[in-house]
Amino acid sequence: MLTLLGITIGIFAIISVLTVFKSLELQVRESLSVLGDNVVYVQQFPWVPEDGQEYKWWDYLNRPTPSYEEYELIEKLSDQTAHAAFSVSGMRDIKFENRTLEDILLWANSHDFDKVRSFDLEDGRYFTKFESNSGTNVAIIGHTVAEQLFPYRYPIGKEIKISGFKATIIGVAVKEGQNQVVGGGSLDEAVLIPVKFAAKIIDINSRRAGPMIIVKGKEGVPVQFLVDDLRGVLRAARSLRPREKDSFALNQSSMLSAGIGQIFAVINLVGWIIGGFSIIVGGFGIANIMFVSVKERTKLIGIQKALGAKKRFILLQFLFESTLLSIIGGSIGLIIIFIGSLIANSRMEFDIILTPGNIMLGLIISAIIGLVSGYAPAQSAAKMNPVDAINTAF
Repeated sequence: MLTLLGITIGIFAIISVLTVFKSLELQVRESLSVLGDNVVYVQQFPWVPEDGQEYKWWDYLNRPTPSYEEYELIEKLSDQTAHAAFSVSGMRDIKFENRTLEDILLWANSHDFDKVRSFDLEDGRYFTKFESNSGTNVAIIGHTVAEQLFPYRYPIGKEIKISGFKATIIGVAVKEGQNQVVGGGSLDEAVLIPVKFAAKIIDINSRRAGPMIIVKGKEGVPVQFLVDDLRGVLRAARSLRPREKDSFALNQSSMLSAGIGQIFAVINLVGWIIGGFSIIVGGFGIANIMFVSVKERTKLIGIQKALGAKKRFILLQFLFESTLLSIIGGSIGLIIIFIGSLIANSRMEFDIILTPGNIMLGLIISAIIGLVSGYAPAQSAAKMNPVDAINTAF
């Protein structure tokens, strides 16, 4: 059992790290998929350094924020744009009768927001074009907001108050979970309203409102074509000279994907290093117990060789035993990870998935360690002289 413990801990360390961070990477990449592969975010600040070296926030801070007028120009002049939406946000208190929710995300968007940002409605409908353009007092609430404001009532058609302004609920968004960390965040604790309505509540051109323009390219148009087209429209709108730098950022999901891949590669390497030390200790443990096993069965080895057993038979016999020991230890580690993932999944929204690939990897690593650790003891047993082995035993 002590011999198996080293392998169990090693496999547990490596596979648990790989499993947790692979699950986390899948969750993050799933949330990135909300951004869309052919969607560009026109913002004041870039998501990654534009020169690839240093994030010059002091330069980005002096840039003007995207405006509603620029959004209208993009809709009018951009040949590669299929849909565009102007978006701002702010934290406000939401009230219904005697219930108040403090610091709820008020997310204001123009009409085509549902076409540039992927989300579904659990009940109700989205804004009509008339409601959006006229700034009608309507709202779509997130799943968590609906549960907290209307625990026992049907929310559609009810009136809520946002900073003193009444708004009729016309829809409830499907629960997204807290993994939606990009694209504006999760809709669960948010209230969506038309941007023209939001102009009555917040300054939509203020830097604090985080104005951005979300642009989705036409079907089949490469995202780089869309970026170049938007750059031309915005530079003309801001009267930038040919040698002047862009005073805006054109962000894409691919920027984040590349950075995420590098981060998780480093994390996985650290996991391999940590688990590798435990695996090495476990390997020495198996080698030690196999040497003991060879010594205890010296007489048996001598009898087998005297009866005609070849070196290969003796070698494979002990290699099989060491490999089996290592696989059993690795399997115990995998079982512990599986049980731990079930417990974690029952208590958290974050899903930890022990994939078949990681299971096979754990078993393969165990088998390799067993073969390597058991080779020296097995070789010493295979080289024994039958007469000396029998005499030594007596």
